[in-house]
Amino acid sequence: MSDVSGTYKIDTTYLSLTGQDLWVDLNTDLDTLSLAERSNVIELDRKLHTQWGLGRNFILGWAPQDTGIELLSVPHYVVADYALAERYGSNAPTHETGNQDAANFVMELLARKRQLTDRQMQYAAQLLQVEPTYIELRQPLSDSGAEIRIIEKLVTRYGVSYVPNRAVALFDIVGFSLLSPFEQMTQLNSLSYSLNSAHSKMLNRELNVNFARSSTGDGFYIWNRDLGVTSNANLYHLMHLVLADNAIARSKVHGRTVPLLRAAFHVGSCYEFHQAEGLNPTVFSDIVGDVTIELARMVERALPGQVLVGEFNAVLPGEQPDTTVELDSVGFINYAQANLSQLNGLVLSGEAIESIKCYLTGRQSGDGEFSIRKLSIEDKHGLLHHVFNAKINIYRNHADPILLGIEDKMLRGNDFAMVTAEHIMPRLSH
Repeated sequence: MSDVSGTYKIDTTYLSLTGQDLWVDLNTDLDTLSLAERSNVIELDRKLHTQWGLGRNFILGWAPQDTGIELLSVPHYVVADYALAERYGSNAPTHETGNQDAANFVMELLARKRQLTDRQMQYAAQLLQVEPTYIELRQPLSDSGAEIRIIEKLVTRYGVSYVPNRAVALFDIVGFSLLSPFEQMTQLNSLSYSLNSAHSKMLNRELNVNFARSSTGDGFYIWNRDLGVTSNANLYHLMHLVLADNAIARSKVHGRTVPLLRAAFHVGSCYEFHQAEGLNPTVFSDIVGDVTIELARMVERALPGQVLVGEFNAVLPGEQPDTTVELDSVGFINYAQANLSQLNGLVLSGEAIESIKCYLTGRQSGDGEFSIRKLSIEDKHGLLHHVFNAKINIYRNHADPILLGIEDKMLRGNDFAMVTAEHIMPRLSH
């Protein structure tokens, strides 16, 4: 169905507005929008683009009014000043002291949904010393939940979001810079195929991973757009399947068309944003933050074939509404192992998975139990990062097991970049 302003595609997950493809959640009831509501959204997108000012401004919030909406639009450098003030306090390089309340409030805005109440809008405008912008709509907003959700997604696209605890995995191609350009292309394509194949397999088992990726040049960051302990565990399982697909491919080919990988998994804070492509924000988001920095430092010290898990302690949304779960790295791996049975029966290279074991390695004690060895890495800047060495063993019917990661004994020796920081006991035998 189309009109002069844009095209609405019911059979896809995209809404084409003013020549742009806008990603919208699959579970949004797009087909419930009336023609008038679609016209409303199309016109709003044009006006949001004007407020965005080619990237000069971030839109931090919106509030519905009688015949339109109010927008909280702030220059991007102002948001940066407040973010630095929240992170560094009085030591922030560009922010005056004495306005810590405003800095904290801005970070709260970045970490929440963008729809505000009238009172929240007034408070935010007063703190940030900006005047809300009123946008007249072609018709008042309806009670349609779909229209509100689409507006929320539109507004978010013209801003930046802060996520305090997001799980991210990093795949890094070993020796990438030494390859010829053609080999680099084929190895990136092979890794991309493994990502798509693993994602498809999980969706077929109804294990939802709202998958996103970002290129590092010699690999990919991947994350789940959904948040929560289950979403994080599903991302960890996706990482297993990617590595398994890659291992199977490497066993079948000659030459350097399939990459040798090293991988890392971590949970930490990040900023999510839409980069500009031409004169518009891109369809999908990108991330940068503490979690991506930690992953890069971890993987640069990792051995070929190694899988690392960063040390973290995160408060995550639980499986039930309005609940939270606090998990550290060890607790998270135990949680992930308990959910691995969902992958039993999944077919890899023609053979069904019988069982999967994922664990953090350590040394065996006298009673047959195993410790978990926490390792310390010193990066090129002299900073220390604590990590765990991870193993994943995938057992298949009528086929050799797929053994991912490296054994703990390979990490011992004075010439290795990782040193023992602590042995964590007790631990169940694996």
